[in-house]
Amino acid sequence: MKDLKKYYIIPAEPEIVYAALTNPLTLQAWTGDVAEMSTEPGSEFSLFEGSIVGKNLEFEEGKKLVQQWYFGEQEEPSIVTIKLHPHKFGTSAELRHTNIPDQDYNDIAEGWDEAYFGALIEFYEEE
Repeated sequence: MKDLKKYYIIPAEPEIVYAALTNPLTLQAWTGDVAEMSTEPGSEFSLFEGSIVGKNLEFEEGKKLVQQWYFGEQEEPSIVTIKLHPHKFGTSAELRHTNIPDQDYNDIAEGWDEAYFGALIEFYEEE
């Protein structure tokens, strides 16, 4: 199991980025796929046509979200924490993803950079 910690700068205010990560319609706008998402702790979510599924654990509006991502049978849950901080260019997103299965680590790290935060950054750069 591996952990990942990264930072991304998104050219939009934290409240807007938070909505982009938690609102199903906004998620669909920047991912291009139908998203199942709720800000209700304990609710399950599905992103990128079901390639990312899990459970929502905690929300702090405009500042933080915590999710458990499912990777099949795992002893330790894989937890994703995204903290949003105001930044002079918009938002600094602090990502911490724990207990990533070794065999999935490279794909997950690349996915965060390209499909997830890469796509989100591109979406707001185009506006």
